[in-house]
Amino acid sequence: MDAFHALADPTRRRIVTLLAEGERTVSAIGAEFPISMPAVSQHLKVLREAGLVEARVDGQRRIYGLNREGFAEVDQWLAGIRVFWKNRLDALEAALERDMNDGNGESTDE
Repeated sequence: MDAFHALADPTRRRIVTLLAEGERTVSAIGAEFPISMPAVSQHLKVLREAGLVEARVDGQRRIYGLNREGFAEVDQWLAGIRVFWKNRLDALEAALERDMNDGNGESTDE
């Protein structure tokens, strides 16, 4: 499963948000949701299979945290979107400045 599919579910996005604040046990994650612990475990499994979270064993507990490397695909996609919008907004700014300069012969920057 890819990262985007895993993040399409609002419960999984909320789990990622919680884990961005710090590592948590399954029970601590489950306490934040009105769903069963097996459902929380299933969401964590999907996120783990997508490479977005990882678990470590601490005695009898599993501690979940974000897997930074797993977000590379998402970050790469977002970088392309950022470039797209930056280029569009830069073009809009240039067009507005041209319109302002053509309208009265001087810039309002001063």
